[in-house]
Amino acid sequence: MRAARHQPHATGAEWLKPVTGCGNHTMREDIPWQGERAEARRGSEKNMDDAPASVRIDTMDRRIMAELQRDASQSLDEIARKVGSSKTPVWNRIRKLREAGIIGRQTVELDAAALGFDACFFVLIRTSEHDAEWQQDFLEALMKRPEVQEAHRLAGDVDYILKVRVPNARAYDTFYQALIADVKIHNVTALLSMEEIKATGDLPL
Repeated sequence: MRAARHQPHATGAEWLKPVTGCGNHTMREDIPWQGERAEARRGSEKNMDDAPASVRIDTMDRRIMAELQRDASQSLDEIARKVGSSKTPVWNRIRKLREAGIIGRQTVELDAAALGFDACFFVLIRTSEHDAEWQQDFLEALMKRPEVQEAHRLAGDVDYILKVRVPNARAYDTFYQALIADVKIHNVTALLSMEEIKATGDLPL
């Protein structure tokens, strides 16, 4: 990776909510996922204890979620066939997982390069101030910039890391100048990704 170092005004931060979620999938709106029939319990399926207290996740739930992660545009018939069940029990399980908040929003995954967003920068931010007002200003500055795909607060010498997707280096500089105009930052290091080797939002179910 190539690194570019910037040292604008001194300041800092200590807290930041995640900017983006991990969901990169979509569901077709025309799939007739209906049916209220209660599903039969599967005694052979092992209940998992790592789910939220309000819902228990078993092997079949994990198979269904794995299929949704792989391609959420599949029809209910396709998912049921692949997991070895039928439509109504699968639909009931998906509804249960949605209501529990385990399955969140579904979106489409777009090809960044095909749309002209060829440059991906990982931006390391070091801060020197930690007051609540600065933290709020920093959060708001990131939330209003669609170029920021991810933002994480870190342990160690670096306070934050951002994933920024832009068309080119000039567009990154425009983003950078706008960011430091809104928020004082002690030190910024920009790392340009030369090649994306792996990128996925899928959990290892």
